[in-house]
Amino acid sequence: MIIERILIVGLGSMGKVHLRLARELLPNANICVLRHHECKESLEYANACFSSLEEALVFAPQVAVIANPSTFHMQVAIPLAQVGAHLLVEKPLSVSSTNVEKLISTINSKGTVLAIGYNLRFLPSLKLFRDHLKNRELIGKIYSVRCETGQYLPSWRNNTDYRNGVSARHKLGGGVLLELSHEIDYIRWIFGEIDWISAVLVKQSDLEIDVEDSAHLILGIKENSENSKFIANINLDFIRHDTTRLCTVIGEKGSLRWNGITRVVEHYKVNSKKWEILFKDESQQYDSYRLEWQHFLSCINNKAKPLITGEDGFKVIQIIEAARLAAETGIKTNV
Repeated sequence: MIIERILIVGLGSMGKVHLRLARELLPNANICVLRHHECKESLEYANACFSSLEEALVFAPQVAVIANPSTFHMQVAIPLAQVGAHLLVEKPLSVSSTNVEKLISTINSKGTVLAIGYNLRFLPSLKLFRDHLKNRELIGKIYSVRCETGQYLPSWRNNTDYRNGVSARHKLGGGVLLELSHEIDYIRWIFGEIDWISAVLVKQSDLEIDVEDSAHLILGIKENSENSKFIANINLDFIRHDTTRLCTVIGEKGSLRWNGITRVVEHYKVNSKKWEILFKDESQQYDSYRLEWQHFLSCINNKAKPLITGEDGFKVIQIIEAARLAAETGIKTNV
């Protein structure tokens, strides 16, 4: 398929990343941007800019990237799917399950591709981490999983006021559960489905935000052919100054650890005195997004199922909704 018309919805930090990659990978395409306000300045990498969805639908993009705030994803994704666009939707797929099934059914009826932007799955280090955990040779039976991810929100995005950003504002889909939902996605990808969840969601800092800045989740992993039941802990926050993304898996024969900041995979053997580095990923910061784009285009051309499907994105939203219910009631909630 020759892709001639591309639409980038939203021009925040991720919209700019996708715009640049679209131009790099498809240099001859007509690439337009849809923004919520009037475009008064010329945009690098873009041919034109729309300020209304109606203009974008007339443009009839073959490919569209949904990178506006997640509260508005369904409002633009469904009409674009209805005109036959292949969609790459930034994570999270939406802020709730409302209308998500409608989007998925529209995509299925059109025979187009719906991919969700959990780009961490394209990191070589996380893929190797998963492979080692699947074959069980290094650590044997899994006993528990502990993930922690955090970064001080004001230092997250350079040259911006954190108080105005998506992460800080409820009406734009902010809060750690939605903004840091990568961990929920890759836990499912590596270990399988979630059976139940307990959660504590709090705002404990003096950050000027109207969303939770910390989430503490306990997830029960369903028993499957690869593993017995075990517990996964996920801690997410906007408050720590030592930027962290770690996942440690404790097993009968040792432990395996993935560092998403340094992109290192380490192994701790039984009776060992230190962690041993198994792999260090030397790729650059945005390479995972390039791999994501290349995979997306390959799925379009080969009519293939993407690595992260609409159903995967929907499942993450359902887990988040269960976590919110568990936090409100104080009761373990089935997913």
